[in-house]
Amino acid sequence: MSAPIRIGILFGGPSAEHAVSCASALGVARALAGGGYRTVAIGVTRSGGFRLVPDAVLAELRDRPAADRAIDDRLTVTGPAVELRAGPRPGTVLVSTRNAPGAVHAELDVVFPVLHGPFGEDGVVQGLLESLDVPYVGCGILASAVGMNKVAMKRALLADGIPITPHVTFDAHTYRQADDPAKLVVGLRRPLFVKPASMGSSIGISRVGEGDDLAAAVEEALRHDQLVVAEQGVAGRELECAVLGGWRPEASAVGEVRVAGGWFDYRQKYFGDADPMVVPAVLPDEVTERVRELSLRAFAAIGGWGLARVDFLYDETTGELYVNELNTMPGFTAHSMYPKVWAAVGVGYREVVDRLVELARTRHAERAATAARSA
Repeated sequence: MSAPIRIGILFGGPSAEHAVSCASALGVARALAGGGYRTVAIGVTRSGGFRLVPDAVLAELRDRPAADRAIDDRLTVTGPAVELRAGPRPGTVLVSTRNAPGAVHAELDVVFPVLHGPFGEDGVVQGLLESLDVPYVGCGILASAVGMNKVAMKRALLADGIPITPHVTFDAHTYRQADDPAKLVVGLRRPLFVKPASMGSSIGISRVGEGDDLAAAVEEALRHDQLVVAEQGVAGRELECAVLGGWRPEASAVGEVRVAGGWFDYRQKYFGDADPMVVPAVLPDEVTERVRELSLRAFAAIGGWGLARVDFLYDETTGELYVNELNTMPGFTAHSMYPKVWAAVGVGYREVVDRLVELARTRHAERAATAARSA
């Protein structure tokens, strides 16, 4: 019998999506349980330090009944301070006591960075893992950075002819120098959605209708980023599709987010009592196939690997579809859209996780082979 694959789940982090990451990590830990893996949970503090979650704490949280709301069902960043360093064998990483590198707690074969937002989803932690030469789940440095930054993402999509909503971008300096913020969004019809360029989970986003305070919305976005995106709103349906794979990725069923008034903000996503997700979405066959096709094209446009969730706006009146954004590490709780749209086509949560782990190892092996040939 082969030894179990040792997987380190990285979660938490310094971004405003810390709590969401903690909830996603518990979902992943549950999916890995009993699947032939040895799981180690490593929490990342808000200041960027690593904490090794005690096995007993991980087991207790993993094995308890799931809460009704994912945000109430999460791992916690607790335990002794540790560091990650390259292992003695190629493709492994050691978890050791920070002040005593000789005290090794675990040797990992794969890292699963269940981190959302800046530090974890923007290429930063991916760069760390690349430097440690360890296989890791999800998109690489470039795709993560492009997917996280809404400006770079939109440019990549436009370059490949993928439809996106009308928008403008500006930085904090330009905004501070403007005598009238409205001049920065000339040509866009309201409502607008004003967003920080690099943030997820609807954090820092404001809807600006006629008569609403544009300046207040921009100030809120600038609390989270120095670059702002203002998008023209689309009166339509919110659709989502998941992508899974490497060189030949696949697209899932299509889901729909239905919001009872307003828009799908952070509170409705994580603190609402009703499930807003409809899977599969009730759509004409040609629209479903178009969403799936555009999802694969968008994934390729940013150079994706492993997984992403692609979000769309669908204007039924005109029949137009717009790619709103890609999430290269989407919410991963049992309540999240990503596992739900795969379950709708017969791919369960455990199988999704298994495939992601295998994709991480495949990419690492292919890069090692390329490096050996070019040496």
